[in-house]
Amino acid sequence: MTPSSIRKVYQGIADRRQMFRMFDRHEQRPNRSESDSAALYTGEWFEIDQAGYQYMFDILPPLWMEWDMFALCEFLTGNVTSIFFTLKIDGRSRFFHGYCDLSDKGSTERMRDAIVERESRPVRAMTREERIEHIWSSTHDEYRGYSDWRFPHEMRGKRVVVVYRSGLGHPFKLLDQLTDDEIAAKLPVHLRHLPDAIAA
Repeated sequence: MTPSSIRKVYQGIADRRQMFRMFDRHEQRPNRSESDSAALYTGEWFEIDQAGYQYMFDILPPLWMEWDMFALCEFLTGNVTSIFFTLKIDGRSRFFHGYCDLSDKGSTERMRDAIVERESRPVRAMTREERIEHIWSSTHDEYRGYSDWRFPHEMRGKRVVVVYRSGLGHPFKLLDQLTDDEIAAKLPVHLRHLPDAIAA
């Protein structure tokens, strides 16, 4: 896991309901049982509240613990499991969840450092990728999915979301092809006008 593959997938603090939904935000993917999904999840992270962190700490014995993190003993897939972080950022404790591949030595430390770097920026900003990932994470399952027979063959199996536009036979559009205006329309008001951040 390289620093560039470590990515924030939700803006704001996820409560317990949202946290559990985020644990498997790719569950609708086609061929779920046939493909190795380690690369899909590895590197994803988001902020959670203290109650969610404590709930996860109490629910199962950790696989291991360090002073600022612990690993869940149940693996999502292969060597990928949940890592929960308690990090002091700008003088206050905050809580995070991320997926790390434990066969990748140092992956948990790289994720911790990436989270601290990302959350220590003095000006709130979002990259285009963060905006798109937030849309995917916050869109209800009925309004997102994966492209099917209605799309050209080379586009099938990619993430799609509903975009309401007149004259369309179907309202789904590839997530990574959303225009800036469509992205802004799908973001909550408080995130629409944040400046663009340069991806690290």
